[in-house]
Amino acid sequence: MDVDPLTFLMRPPPDETPSQLTARLKREADAQRISDNIDEEIKRDRAAQRKARKELRILLLGQGESGKSTTLKNFRMQYAKEAWEHERSGWRSVVQLNIIRSIILILEIIEAEMSGSGPLLDDDDSSRRLSESSTSGDAFTDKHRLLMIRLAPLRGVEAALKRRLGAGAEPYRPSQPLSATPFDDPVLPIPAPKRRSEFFVRSWTDAVDGSHGQNPEIQADADSSTITFMTCKDDMRALWDDPAVQRALERRKIRLADTAGFFLNDLDRIATRSYTATDDDIVRARLRTVGIQEYLLRITDGFSLLGDNAWVWKLYDVGGCRTQRSAWLPFFENTDVIIFLCPVSCFDERLDEDQRVNRLEDSTLLWRSICSTKLLTKTQLILFLNKCDLLKRKLKRGIKLKTYLPSYGDRPNEVMPVVKYLREKYKEIQKQHSPEPRVAYIYTTTVTDTTATAKTLHSIRDRVLRENLVTSNLV
Repeated sequence: MDVDPLTFLMRPPPDETPSQLTARLKREADAQRISDNIDEEIKRDRAAQRKARKELRILLLGQGESGKSTTLKNFRMQYAKEAWEHERSGWRSVVQLNIIRSIILILEIIEAEMSGSGPLLDDDDSSRRLSESSTSGDAFTDKHRLLMIRLAPLRGVEAALKRRLGAGAEPYRPSQPLSATPFDDPVLPIPAPKRRSEFFVRSWTDAVDGSHGQNPEIQADADSSTITFMTCKDDMRALWDDPAVQRALERRKIRLADTAGFFLNDLDRIATRSYTATDDDIVRARLRTVGIQEYLLRITDGFSLLGDNAWVWKLYDVGGCRTQRSAWLPFFENTDVIIFLCPVSCFDERLDEDQRVNRLEDSTLLWRSICSTKLLTKTQLILFLNKCDLLKRKLKRGIKLKTYLPSYGDRPNEVMPVVKYLREKYKEIQKQHSPEPRVAYIYTTTVTDTTATAKTLHSIRDRVLRENLVTSNLV
């Protein structure tokens, strides 16, 4: 049997006396204490260097689809304007891809209903709607078949746009179901899984790099895609405005207008040769990323009493699905601020990677875990109760929060009472589970609203800087 060389060298001599044992153990304890002191000194030196450089590490956390990337876009739009403008032209392809994928989804629904099959089902009543869809094909006529033929070239444009943006190594596929997480809502049937895989890139800053337009081949490919895209504009509009299409989407409870990357109401503006993505377009555009994204920001305004008042903010955007959360822990050490995003509109939705788990409950458990992590005791926690606009739409449609969260009781099924209830719930979690007392910073947000989010970010900037200045004994 092989013996580990280190174990062989460190083993005590076979004839060791009690006095020799005592001396050896003392030497080992002294060596371990010296090693620990060196490690602590290294940590203190690193912290001192970061303070001297006025550097802050900020981690964006939350489950998938919580709005982390959108929040990061808002940060960069406010505090990295040069890079933001450099990338603007690249977002045109992303917006086009978002529209095309919406159109292809609709075409697949039409094809499924005309054939009597039932893919793409995505809610808790899939079996009922499957039987409905098998009898609804008569709603579609030769007009729709013609639209399907005329819009077929968009599949080629989709492939070209993916190539230009740098397709991810493989399509994203949810992991196998994990153990269910109980929520205080009734047990719901597990819906059929989504059939379509989602396109992703490793980094959207690389994908939308403005220098791509300087490559003649890439530019020619982009121009060709744009021409085909423009040619299909009227047919895309006709498809989206068609009452039979809207009824099919309603049957399947697919609300494209509530999803990231929805631009079908803007076809006249976007499907033109002169189109340039606006700030709002970029924030709304959907381009899934995987892995860890790191971005540097220079925060140069707010506290002139320091003389050179430039701070370097390192923002980390990490994947939020369950299979990626193991990568969070290494970033906890020496993190100054965590911005945690909880999408409050998802109270009636489930995780893509485990269809048995309620998304709001998943966010609640994540928040509790972050608050209770001792490694984050000195870290400033900021909570975004995000997607309040989608919450408002759901509640207006009559979806009852208490159906999924019975503890909400008979409170009004309206945005303000719901947000107040959730704010207090998450505030109490922080109070109960934090190792030490700390202030709760909770914001209600719709991060796709760039104007309102800019005000929130300015407030966070001032609050974060002031707290770190106090910690550093500079104010």
